[in-house]
Amino acid sequence: MNALLSVSDKTGIVEFARALHALGIRLLSTGGTAKLLADAGLPVTEVAEVTQFPEMLDGRVKTLHPKVHGGLLARRDMPAHMAALKEHGIDTIDLLVVNLYPFEATVAKPGCTLADAIENIDIGGPAMVRSAAKNWQDVGVVTAADQYAAVLAELKTSGKLSDKLRFALSVAAFNRIAQYDGAISDYLSSVKFDEDKLAEAYVPERNAFPGQSNGHFIKLQDLRYGENSHQSAAWYRDLHPAPGSIVTGVQLQGKELSYNNIADADAAWECVKSFKLPACVIVKHANPCGVAVGTSALEAYAKAFQTDPTSAFGGIIALNRPVDGAAAQQIAKQFVEVLMAPEFTPEALEVFKSKANVRLMKIALPVAGGATAWEQGRNLMDAKRVGSGLLLQSADNHELQLPDLKVVTQRQPTQEEMQDLMFAWKVAKYVKSNAIVFVKGGMTMGVGAGQMSRLDSARIASIKAQAAGLSLQNTVVASDAFFPFRDGLDVVVDAGATCVAQPGGSMRDQEVIDAANERGVAMVFTGVRHFRH
Repeated sequence: MNALLSVSDKTGIVEFARALHALGIRLLSTGGTAKLLADAGLPVTEVAEVTQFPEMLDGRVKTLHPKVHGGLLARRDMPAHMAALKEHGIDTIDLLVVNLYPFEATVAKPGCTLADAIENIDIGGPAMVRSAAKNWQDVGVVTAADQYAAVLAELKTSGKLSDKLRFALSVAAFNRIAQYDGAISDYLSSVKFDEDKLAEAYVPERNAFPGQSNGHFIKLQDLRYGENSHQSAAWYRDLHPAPGSIVTGVQLQGKELSYNNIADADAAWECVKSFKLPACVIVKHANPCGVAVGTSALEAYAKAFQTDPTSAFGGIIALNRPVDGAAAQQIAKQFVEVLMAPEFTPEALEVFKSKANVRLMKIALPVAGGATAWEQGRNLMDAKRVGSGLLLQSADNHELQLPDLKVVTQRQPTQEEMQDLMFAWKVAKYVKSNAIVFVKGGMTMGVGAGQMSRLDSARIASIKAQAAGLSLQNTVVASDAFFPFRDGLDVVVDAGATCVAQPGGSMRDQEVIDAANERGVAMVFTGVRHFRH
Protein backbone atom coordinates (compact mmCIF):
# COMPACT_ATOMS: atom_id res chain seq x y z
CA MET A 1 0.00 0.00 0.00
CA ASN A 2 1.36 3.40 -1.01
CA ALA A 3 0.57 6.76 0.63
CA LEU A 4 1.48 10.13 -0.86
CA LEU A 5 1.82 12.93 1.69
CA SER A 6 2.19 16.56 0.60
CA VAL A 7 0.89 19.11 3.09
CA SER A 8 1.13 22.84 3.63
CA ASP A 9 -0.21 22.69 7.19
CA LYS A 10 2.08 20.13 8.81
CA THR A 11 0.17 19.81 12.08
CA GLY A 12 0.36 16.17 13.18
CA ILE A 13 1.80 14.94 9.89
CA VAL A 14 4.94 13.36 11.40
CA GLU A 15 2.93 11.36 13.93
CA PHE A 16 0.46 10.32 11.23
CA ALA A 17 3.24 9.26 8.86
CA ARG A 18 4.96 7.33 11.63
CA ALA A 19 1.74 5.42 12.31
CA LEU A 20 1.34 4.66 8.59
CA HIS A 21 4.91 3.40 8.40
CA ALA A 22 4.30 1.15 11.41
CA LEU A 23 1.43 -0.41 9.46
CA GLY A 24 3.79 -1.24 6.61
CA ILE A 25 2.59 1.52 4.30
CA ARG A 26 5.17 2.98 1.90
CA LEU A 27 5.57 6.75 2.20
CA LEU A 28 5.89 9.04 -0.82
CA SER A 29 6.26 12.78 -0.42
CA THR A 30 7.33 16.11 -1.89
CA GLY A 31 9.49 19.08 -0.97
CA GLY A 32 9.21 20.36 2.57
CA THR A 33 7.00 17.51 3.71
CA ALA A 34 9.53 14.92 2.49
CA LYS A 35 12.33 16.73 4.30
CA LEU A 36 10.32 16.92 7.52
CA LEU A 37 9.58 13.20 7.43
CA ALA A 38 13.17 12.29 6.59
CA ASP A 39 14.47 14.50 9.41
CA ALA A 40 12.11 12.59 11.73
CA GLY A 41 13.87 9.38 10.71
CA LEU A 42 11.11 8.02 8.51
CA PRO A 43 11.90 6.22 5.23
CA VAL A 44 10.35 8.38 2.53
CA THR A 45 10.57 8.31 -1.26
CA GLU A 46 10.60 11.63 -3.07
CA VAL A 47 7.95 11.97 -5.79
CA ALA A 48 10.69 13.18 -8.14
CA GLU A 49 12.33 9.78 -7.74
CA VAL A 50 9.05 8.10 -8.73
CA THR A 51 8.35 10.34 -11.73
CA GLN A 52 12.01 10.52 -12.78
CA PHE A 53 11.35 14.19 -13.32
CA PRO A 54 12.62 16.95 -11.04
CA GLU A 55 10.50 19.60 -9.37
CA MET A 56 10.66 22.72 -11.53
CA LEU A 57 9.50 26.32 -11.85
CA ASP A 58 10.10 27.00 -8.15
CA GLY A 59 7.91 24.07 -7.17
CA ARG A 60 5.01 25.02 -9.43
CA VAL A 61 5.39 21.68 -11.20
CA LYS A 62 6.12 18.60 -9.14
CA THR A 63 3.09 16.29 -8.97
CA LEU A 64 1.50 17.08 -12.35
CA HIS A 65 2.69 13.80 -13.85
CA PRO A 66 1.09 10.57 -15.18
CA LYS A 67 2.94 8.48 -12.62
CA VAL A 68 1.12 10.42 -9.90
CA HIS A 69 -2.31 10.83 -11.46
CA GLY A 70 -2.24 7.40 -13.08
CA GLY A 71 -1.60 5.88 -9.66
CA LEU A 72 -4.53 7.85 -8.21
CA LEU A 73 -7.06 7.46 -11.02
CA ALA A 74 -6.61 3.83 -12.07
CA ARG A 75 -9.62 1.67 -11.22
CA ARG A 76 -8.43 -1.49 -9.55
CA ASP A 77 -11.45 -3.46 -10.81
CA MET A 78 -10.68 -2.74 -14.48
CA PRO A 79 -8.03 -5.03 -16.01
CA ALA A 80 -7.30 -2.52 -18.76
CA HIS A 81 -6.44 0.15 -16.22
CA MET A 82 -4.17 -2.16 -14.27
CA ALA A 83 -2.51 -3.36 -17.47
CA ALA A 84 -1.81 0.24 -18.46
CA LEU A 85 -0.17 0.89 -15.10
CA LYS A 86 2.01 -2.20 -15.49
CA GLU A 87 2.99 -1.26 -19.05
CA HIS A 88 4.18 2.17 -17.96
CA GLY A 89 5.70 1.16 -14.64
CA ILE A 90 3.21 3.05 -12.51
CA ASP A 91 2.43 2.04 -8.92
CA THR A 92 -0.99 2.61 -7.41
CA ILE A 93 -1.36 5.34 -4.80
CA ASP A 94 -3.89 4.12 -2.25
CA LEU A 95 -3.90 6.98 0.23
CA LEU A 96 -3.44 10.68 -0.55
CA VAL A 97 -2.78 13.15 2.23
CA VAL A 98 -2.91 16.74 0.97
CA ASN A 99 -3.89 20.10 2.38
CA LEU A 100 -3.61 23.17 0.23
CA TYR A 101 -1.51 26.32 0.13
CA PRO A 102 -2.95 28.81 2.66
CA PHE A 103 -4.63 31.07 0.11
CA GLU A 104 -7.47 32.24 2.39
CA ALA A 105 -5.15 33.12 5.26
CA THR A 106 -2.71 34.86 2.90
CA VAL A 107 -5.24 37.23 1.32
CA ALA A 108 -6.68 38.01 4.76
CA LYS A 109 -3.39 39.54 5.87
CA PRO A 110 -3.16 43.34 5.73
CA GLY A 111 -0.91 44.42 2.89
CA CYS A 112 -1.16 41.17 0.94
CA THR A 113 0.31 41.75 -2.50
CA LEU A 114 -1.22 40.41 -5.68
CA ALA A 115 1.97 38.41 -6.23
CA ASP A 116 1.66 36.74 -2.81
CA ALA A 117 -1.95 35.90 -3.50
CA ILE A 118 -1.15 34.36 -6.89
CA GLU A 119 1.74 32.28 -5.54
CA ASN A 120 -0.56 30.86 -2.87
CA ILE A 121 -2.96 29.47 -5.46
CA ASP A 122 -2.32 25.74 -5.28
CA ILE A 123 -2.40 23.84 -8.58
CA GLY A 124 -0.91 20.42 -7.99
CA GLY A 125 -2.67 19.88 -4.66
CA PRO A 126 -6.24 20.40 -5.90
CA ALA A 127 -5.48 18.36 -9.02
CA MET A 128 -4.36 15.39 -6.92
CA VAL A 129 -7.26 15.78 -4.51
CA ARG A 130 -9.76 15.75 -7.37
CA SER A 131 -8.17 12.65 -8.88
CA ALA A 132 -8.18 10.76 -5.59
CA ALA A 133 -11.68 11.91 -4.65
CA LYS A 134 -13.06 10.88 -8.05
CA ASN A 135 -11.59 7.40 -7.55
CA TRP A 136 -12.93 7.12 -3.97
CA GLN A 137 -13.74 3.42 -4.35
CA ASP A 138 -10.02 2.66 -4.47
CA VAL A 139 -8.30 5.67 -2.91
CA GLY A 140 -8.65 7.39 0.45
CA VAL A 141 -8.11 11.15 0.32
CA VAL A 142 -7.26 13.04 3.51
CA THR A 143 -7.53 16.83 3.35
CA ALA A 144 -7.49 17.84 7.04
CA ALA A 145 -5.55 16.86 10.13
CA ASP A 146 -8.74 16.12 12.06
CA GLN A 147 -9.34 13.16 9.72
CA TYR A 148 -6.10 11.38 10.69
CA ALA A 149 -7.55 9.58 13.71
CA ALA A 150 -10.48 8.02 11.86
CA VAL A 151 -8.22 6.84 9.02
CA LEU A 152 -5.72 5.26 11.40
CA ALA A 153 -8.46 3.59 13.42
CA GLU A 154 -9.78 1.72 10.39
CA LEU A 155 -6.33 0.87 9.02
CA LYS A 156 -5.31 -0.58 12.37
CA THR A 157 -8.54 -2.56 12.69
CA SER A 158 -8.96 -4.00 9.20
CA GLY A 159 -5.89 -2.97 7.22
CA LYS A 160 -7.99 -0.95 4.80
CA LEU A 161 -10.53 1.86 4.68
CA SER A 162 -14.24 1.10 4.49
CA ASP A 163 -16.35 2.24 1.55
CA LYS A 164 -18.28 4.47 3.94
CA LEU A 165 -15.17 6.31 5.16
CA ARG A 166 -13.63 6.61 1.70
CA PHE A 167 -16.85 8.12 0.36
CA ALA A 168 -17.08 10.54 3.30
CA LEU A 169 -13.46 11.57 2.72
CA SER A 170 -14.22 12.11 -0.97
CA VAL A 171 -17.20 14.35 -0.19
CA ALA A 172 -15.09 16.34 2.28
CA ALA A 173 -12.35 16.67 -0.36
CA PHE A 174 -14.69 18.02 -3.03
CA ASN A 175 -16.22 20.40 -0.46
CA ARG A 176 -12.75 21.68 0.39
CA ILE A 177 -11.90 22.21 -3.29
CA ALA A 178 -15.17 24.11 -3.78
CA GLN A 179 -14.36 26.32 -0.78
CA TYR A 180 -10.82 26.91 -2.01
CA ASP A 181 -11.83 27.79 -5.56
CA GLY A 182 -14.60 30.00 -4.21
CA ALA A 183 -12.12 31.92 -2.08
CA ILE A 184 -9.86 32.45 -5.09
CA SER A 185 -12.80 33.63 -7.18
CA ASP A 186 -14.00 35.97 -4.42
CA TYR A 187 -10.54 37.50 -4.11
CA LEU A 188 -9.67 37.88 -7.78
CA SER A 189 -13.09 39.25 -8.74
CA SER A 190 -12.80 41.84 -5.97
CA VAL A 191 -9.44 43.20 -7.19
CA LYS A 192 -9.57 46.62 -8.80
CA PHE A 193 -6.95 45.85 -11.41
CA ASP A 194 -4.51 48.65 -12.24
CA GLU A 195 -1.99 47.66 -14.91
CA ASP A 196 0.09 50.76 -14.23
CA LYS A 197 0.87 49.53 -10.72
CA LEU A 198 1.79 45.94 -11.46
CA ALA A 199 4.89 45.09 -9.50
CA GLU A 200 6.06 42.55 -6.95
CA ALA A 201 4.95 44.84 -4.10
CA TYR A 202 1.58 45.78 -5.65
CA VAL A 203 -1.18 45.68 -3.01
CA PRO A 204 -4.38 45.99 -5.02
CA GLU A 205 -7.40 47.97 -3.93
CA ARG A 206 -10.35 45.64 -3.48
CA ASN A 207 -14.08 46.03 -3.90
CA ALA A 208 -16.08 45.05 -0.81
CA PHE A 209 -18.51 43.25 -3.12
CA PRO A 210 -16.72 40.89 -5.54
CA GLY A 211 -17.83 40.38 -9.12
CA GLN A 212 -18.96 36.88 -8.14
CA SER A 213 -20.04 35.93 -4.63
CA ASN A 214 -19.31 32.31 -3.66
CA GLY A 215 -20.98 31.65 -0.35
CA HIS A 216 -20.24 28.31 1.31
CA PHE A 217 -22.12 27.02 4.33
CA ILE A 218 -22.01 23.80 6.33
CA LYS A 219 -25.25 22.10 7.33
CA LEU A 220 -25.78 21.84 11.07
CA GLN A 221 -29.05 19.96 10.95
CA ASP A 222 -32.23 19.27 9.04
CA LEU A 223 -35.27 20.92 10.58
CA ARG A 224 -38.74 19.43 10.95
CA TYR A 225 -40.14 22.18 8.72
CA GLY A 226 -39.69 25.85 7.86
CA GLU A 227 -41.75 28.87 8.86
CA ASN A 228 -44.84 26.77 8.14
CA SER A 229 -45.39 23.02 8.27
CA HIS A 230 -45.64 22.68 4.47
CA GLN A 231 -42.12 24.13 4.02
CA SER A 232 -38.94 22.06 4.33
CA ALA A 233 -35.87 23.59 5.97
CA ALA A 234 -32.33 23.06 7.23
CA TRP A 235 -29.89 25.07 9.35
CA TYR A 236 -26.44 25.96 8.03
CA ARG A 237 -23.48 27.84 9.43
CA ASP A 238 -20.82 29.92 7.77
CA LEU A 239 -17.50 28.19 7.15
CA HIS A 240 -15.86 30.52 9.66
CA PRO A 241 -18.58 31.67 12.06
CA ALA A 242 -18.08 34.82 14.09
CA PRO A 243 -17.20 34.05 17.71
CA GLY A 244 -20.24 34.46 19.93
CA SER A 245 -22.80 33.91 17.17
CA ILE A 246 -25.76 31.62 17.62
CA VAL A 247 -24.33 28.86 15.41
CA THR A 248 -21.50 28.42 17.93
CA GLY A 249 -23.96 27.60 20.71
CA VAL A 250 -24.61 24.25 22.36
CA GLN A 251 -28.13 23.06 23.15
CA LEU A 252 -28.12 21.66 26.67
CA GLN A 253 -31.67 20.33 26.79
CA GLY A 254 -35.11 20.62 25.24
CA LYS A 255 -36.96 19.83 22.05
CA GLU A 256 -35.31 20.20 18.67
CA LEU A 257 -34.99 23.81 17.57
CA SER A 258 -37.44 24.89 14.87
CA TYR A 259 -36.84 27.28 12.00
CA ASN A 260 -38.76 30.04 13.80
CA ASN A 261 -36.98 29.29 17.10
CA ILE A 262 -33.61 29.81 15.44
CA ALA A 263 -34.62 33.02 13.66
CA ASP A 264 -36.05 34.54 16.84
CA ALA A 265 -33.16 33.27 18.97
CA ASP A 266 -30.70 34.99 16.66
CA ALA A 267 -32.60 38.28 16.97
CA ALA A 268 -32.61 38.01 20.78
CA TRP A 269 -28.95 36.98 21.07
CA GLU A 270 -27.64 39.68 18.74
CA CYS A 271 -29.51 42.29 20.76
CA VAL A 272 -28.56 41.10 24.25
CA LYS A 273 -24.87 40.70 23.51
CA SER A 274 -24.68 44.38 22.53
CA PHE A 275 -25.15 45.40 26.19
CA LYS A 276 -22.33 45.62 28.72
CA LEU A 277 -24.51 45.70 31.84
CA PRO A 278 -26.46 42.58 32.84
CA ALA A 279 -29.26 42.51 30.28
CA CYS A 280 -32.26 40.46 29.21
CA VAL A 281 -34.02 40.47 25.83
CA ILE A 282 -37.34 38.73 25.19
CA VAL A 283 -38.25 38.27 21.53
CA LYS A 284 -41.53 37.26 19.92
CA HIS A 285 -41.90 36.94 16.16
CA ALA A 286 -38.49 38.51 15.47
CA ASN A 287 -39.17 41.64 17.56
CA PRO A 288 -38.02 42.48 21.09
CA CYS A 289 -41.13 42.70 23.26
CA GLY A 290 -39.13 43.39 26.41
CA VAL A 291 -35.56 44.55 27.03
CA ALA A 292 -33.96 45.67 30.27
CA VAL A 293 -30.70 46.03 32.14
CA GLY A 294 -30.29 45.43 35.85
CA THR A 295 -27.83 44.56 38.59
CA SER A 296 -28.29 40.82 37.95
CA ALA A 297 -29.77 38.35 35.49
CA LEU A 298 -32.83 38.05 37.71
CA GLU A 299 -33.48 41.79 37.88
CA ALA A 300 -32.89 42.27 34.15
CA TYR A 301 -35.34 39.45 33.36
CA ALA A 302 -37.99 40.72 35.77
CA LYS A 303 -37.89 44.20 34.21
CA ALA A 304 -37.90 42.89 30.63
CA PHE A 305 -40.86 40.59 31.34
CA GLN A 306 -42.81 43.47 32.87
CA THR A 307 -42.77 45.37 29.56
CA ASP A 308 -45.19 43.01 27.83
CA PRO A 309 -46.11 39.83 29.75
CA THR A 310 -48.70 38.87 27.15
CA SER A 311 -46.25 38.85 24.24
CA ALA A 312 -43.55 37.23 26.38
CA PHE A 313 -45.72 34.08 26.59
CA GLY A 314 -43.96 31.48 24.43
CA GLY A 315 -41.12 33.88 23.74
CA ILE A 316 -37.38 33.56 23.26
CA ILE A 317 -35.26 34.81 26.16
CA ALA A 318 -31.61 35.82 26.01
CA LEU A 319 -29.38 36.91 28.89
CA ASN A 320 -25.80 38.13 28.70
CA ARG A 321 -24.99 36.84 32.17
CA PRO A 322 -25.02 33.29 33.59
CA VAL A 323 -28.44 32.04 34.61
CA ASP A 324 -28.35 31.16 38.31
CA GLY A 325 -30.90 29.34 40.43
CA ALA A 326 -32.86 32.47 41.36
CA ALA A 327 -33.21 33.63 37.75
CA ALA A 328 -34.09 30.11 36.61
CA GLN A 329 -36.87 29.76 39.17
CA GLN A 330 -38.44 33.02 38.04
CA ILE A 331 -38.12 32.29 34.31
CA ALA A 332 -39.49 28.76 34.74
CA LYS A 333 -42.81 30.23 35.91
CA GLN A 334 -43.60 31.35 32.36
CA PHE A 335 -43.93 29.42 29.12
CA VAL A 336 -40.64 29.93 27.28
CA GLU A 337 -39.54 28.33 24.01
CA VAL A 338 -35.79 29.02 24.16
CA LEU A 339 -33.55 30.35 26.92
CA MET A 340 -30.02 31.47 25.98
CA ALA A 341 -27.13 32.53 28.17
CA PRO A 342 -23.34 32.30 28.29
CA GLU A 343 -23.61 29.82 31.19
CA PHE A 344 -26.10 27.96 33.40
CA THR A 345 -25.27 27.14 37.00
CA PRO A 346 -25.95 23.59 38.27
CA GLU A 347 -28.84 25.02 40.31
CA ALA A 348 -30.36 26.54 37.16
CA LEU A 349 -30.06 23.26 35.24
CA GLU A 350 -31.74 21.47 38.12
CA VAL A 351 -34.70 23.88 37.98
CA PHE A 352 -35.23 23.17 34.28
CA LYS A 353 -35.01 19.39 34.63
CA SER A 354 -38.74 19.42 35.26
CA LYS A 355 -39.23 21.55 32.12
CA ALA A 356 -37.76 19.05 29.69
CA ASN A 357 -39.18 20.74 26.59
CA VAL A 358 -37.56 24.10 27.29
CA ARG A 359 -34.63 24.56 24.95
CA LEU A 360 -31.56 25.75 26.87
CA MET A 361 -28.73 27.09 24.76
CA LYS A 362 -25.27 27.93 26.04
CA ILE A 363 -23.50 30.48 23.83
CA ALA A 364 -20.14 32.02 24.65
CA LEU A 365 -20.08 35.79 24.43
CA PRO A 366 -17.59 37.15 21.88
CA VAL A 367 -14.24 38.24 23.29
CA ALA A 368 -12.88 41.57 22.11
CA GLY A 369 -10.20 40.84 19.53
CA GLY A 370 -11.13 37.16 19.55
CA ALA A 371 -11.81 36.95 15.82
CA THR A 372 -9.14 37.15 13.16
CA ALA A 373 -9.38 39.73 10.40
CA TRP A 374 -10.35 36.92 8.06
CA GLU A 375 -13.16 35.69 10.33
CA GLN A 376 -14.42 39.24 10.86
CA GLY A 377 -14.43 39.91 7.13
CA ARG A 378 -16.39 36.75 6.42
CA ASN A 379 -19.11 37.86 8.85
CA LEU A 380 -19.60 41.51 7.98
CA MET A 381 -22.25 40.86 5.34
CA ASP A 382 -26.00 40.47 5.61
CA ALA A 383 -27.76 38.58 2.83
CA LYS A 384 -31.35 38.42 1.65
CA ARG A 385 -32.75 36.34 -1.19
CA VAL A 386 -34.91 38.20 -3.70
CA GLY A 387 -36.43 36.00 -6.38
CA SER A 388 -33.50 34.46 -8.22
CA GLY A 389 -31.13 37.07 -6.83
CA LEU A 390 -29.31 38.04 -3.68
CA LEU A 391 -28.99 41.33 -1.84
CA LEU A 392 -25.73 41.75 0.08
CA GLN A 393 -24.95 44.57 2.47
CA SER A 394 -22.46 45.30 5.19
CA ALA A 395 -23.81 44.47 8.64
CA ASP A 396 -25.51 47.23 10.65
CA ASN A 397 -22.81 47.31 13.32
CA HIS A 398 -22.81 51.06 13.97
CA GLU A 399 -22.45 51.75 17.69
CA LEU A 400 -23.68 55.15 18.80
CA GLN A 401 -21.55 57.03 21.33
CA LEU A 402 -22.72 59.84 23.62
CA PRO A 403 -20.67 62.50 21.81
CA ASP A 404 -22.51 61.52 18.59
CA LEU A 405 -25.80 62.87 19.94
CA LYS A 406 -26.66 66.36 18.73
CA VAL A 407 -29.15 68.25 20.87
CA VAL A 408 -31.36 70.29 18.52
CA THR A 409 -33.91 71.72 20.98
CA GLN A 410 -33.91 74.47 23.58
CA ARG A 411 -34.38 71.93 26.35
CA GLN A 412 -31.32 69.82 27.15
CA PRO A 413 -31.75 66.14 28.13
CA THR A 414 -30.85 65.28 31.71
CA GLN A 415 -28.04 62.83 32.42
CA GLU A 416 -30.60 60.10 33.21
CA GLU A 417 -32.46 60.82 29.97
CA MET A 418 -29.25 60.60 27.97
CA GLN A 419 -28.52 57.18 29.45
CA ASP A 420 -32.02 55.98 28.64
CA LEU A 421 -31.77 57.45 25.13
CA MET A 422 -28.63 55.39 24.49
CA PHE A 423 -30.45 52.31 25.76
CA ALA A 424 -33.56 53.02 23.67
CA TRP A 425 -31.51 53.62 20.55
CA LYS A 426 -29.69 50.32 21.01
CA VAL A 427 -33.01 48.48 21.29
CA ALA A 428 -34.55 50.27 18.28
CA LYS A 429 -31.76 48.89 16.13
CA TYR A 430 -33.20 45.38 16.64
CA VAL A 431 -36.89 46.24 16.21
CA LYS A 432 -38.53 45.82 12.80
CA SER A 433 -39.23 49.12 11.06
CA ASN A 434 -41.05 51.33 11.62
CA ALA A 435 -39.77 51.19 15.20
CA ILE A 436 -40.76 53.29 18.20
CA VAL A 437 -39.31 52.38 21.61
CA PHE A 438 -40.29 53.99 24.95
CA VAL A 439 -37.75 53.55 27.77
CA LYS A 440 -37.38 54.54 31.39
CA GLY A 441 -34.82 53.43 33.95
CA GLY A 442 -33.04 50.99 31.66
CA MET A 443 -36.26 49.20 30.73
CA THR A 444 -38.48 49.18 27.67
CA MET A 445 -41.89 50.58 28.59
CA GLY A 446 -43.54 50.18 25.19
CA VAL A 447 -42.41 48.84 21.81
CA GLY A 448 -44.12 49.60 18.50
CA ALA A 449 -42.78 47.47 15.66
CA GLY A 450 -43.19 46.63 12.01
CA GLN A 451 -45.92 49.07 11.04
CA MET A 452 -46.29 50.72 7.67
CA SER A 453 -46.78 54.06 9.45
CA ARG A 454 -44.47 55.43 12.13
CA LEU A 455 -47.56 57.05 13.60
CA ASP A 456 -49.17 53.63 14.07
CA SER A 457 -45.98 52.24 15.67
CA ALA A 458 -46.09 55.07 18.21
CA ARG A 459 -49.76 54.41 18.97
CA ILE A 460 -49.18 50.65 19.33
CA ALA A 461 -46.29 51.22 21.74
CA SER A 462 -48.61 53.36 23.88
CA ILE A 463 -51.39 50.76 23.74
CA LYS A 464 -49.02 47.97 24.80
CA ALA A 465 -47.72 50.01 27.72
CA GLN A 466 -51.26 50.70 28.86
CA ALA A 467 -52.17 47.00 28.57
CA ALA A 468 -49.15 46.10 30.74
CA GLY A 469 -50.14 48.70 33.34
CA LEU A 470 -47.06 50.83 32.67
CA SER A 471 -47.02 54.61 32.71
CA LEU A 472 -45.19 56.36 29.90
CA GLN A 473 -44.91 59.58 31.86
CA ASN A 474 -41.34 60.96 31.80
CA THR A 475 -40.10 58.31 29.38
CA VAL A 476 -37.67 58.74 26.52
CA VAL A 477 -38.34 57.57 22.97
CA ALA A 478 -36.13 56.30 20.16
CA SER A 479 -37.32 56.27 16.56
CA ASP A 480 -35.28 54.17 14.12
CA ALA A 481 -35.81 56.75 11.34
CA PHE A 482 -36.70 60.41 11.18
CA PHE A 483 -40.16 61.86 11.85
CA PRO A 484 -41.40 63.03 8.44
CA PHE A 485 -44.06 65.20 10.12
CA ARG A 486 -44.69 66.52 13.60
CA ASP A 487 -47.70 64.21 14.16
CA GLY A 488 -45.49 61.29 15.21
CA LEU A 489 -43.73 63.46 17.76
CA ASP A 490 -47.05 64.72 19.11
CA VAL A 491 -48.26 61.15 19.67
CA VAL A 492 -45.23 60.15 21.77
CA VAL A 493 -45.28 63.41 23.73
CA ASP A 494 -49.02 63.03 24.37
CA ALA A 495 -48.22 59.57 25.72
CA GLY A 496 -45.76 61.07 28.23
CA ALA A 497 -42.35 61.20 26.56
CA THR A 498 -40.09 64.08 27.59
CA CYS A 499 -37.10 63.32 25.38
CA VAL A 500 -36.77 61.90 21.86
CA ALA A 501 -33.89 60.47 19.80
CA GLN A 502 -34.20 60.26 16.04
CA PRO A 503 -31.75 60.29 13.12
CA GLY A 504 -32.81 63.62 11.62
CA GLY A 505 -32.45 64.27 7.92
CA SER A 506 -36.05 65.00 6.98
CA MET A 507 -37.02 67.93 4.78
CA ARG A 508 -39.26 68.94 7.69
CA ASP A 509 -36.68 68.60 10.45
CA GLN A 510 -37.16 72.23 11.46
CA GLU A 511 -40.91 71.74 11.70
CA VAL A 512 -40.39 68.77 14.05
CA ILE A 513 -37.77 70.66 16.09
CA ASP A 514 -40.15 73.60 16.44
CA ALA A 515 -42.87 71.22 17.60
CA ALA A 516 -40.52 69.76 20.22
CA ASN A 517 -39.71 73.25 21.49
CA GLU A 518 -43.41 74.10 21.51
CA ARG A 519 -44.14 70.98 23.60
CA GLY A 520 -41.20 71.63 25.92
CA VAL A 521 -39.41 68.34 25.24
CA ALA A 522 -35.78 67.61 24.41
CA MET A 523 -34.74 66.11 21.11
CA VAL A 524 -31.42 64.73 19.89
CA PHE A 525 -30.33 63.72 16.39
CA THR A 526 -28.22 60.60 16.04
CA GLY A 527 -27.17 61.18 12.44
CA VAL A 528 -27.80 57.53 11.50
CA ARG A 529 -30.91 55.43 11.04
CA HIS A 530 -31.55 51.75 11.77
CA PHE A 531 -34.06 50.40 9.27
CA ARG A 532 -34.62 46.67 9.84
CA HIS A 533 -36.78 44.95 7.24
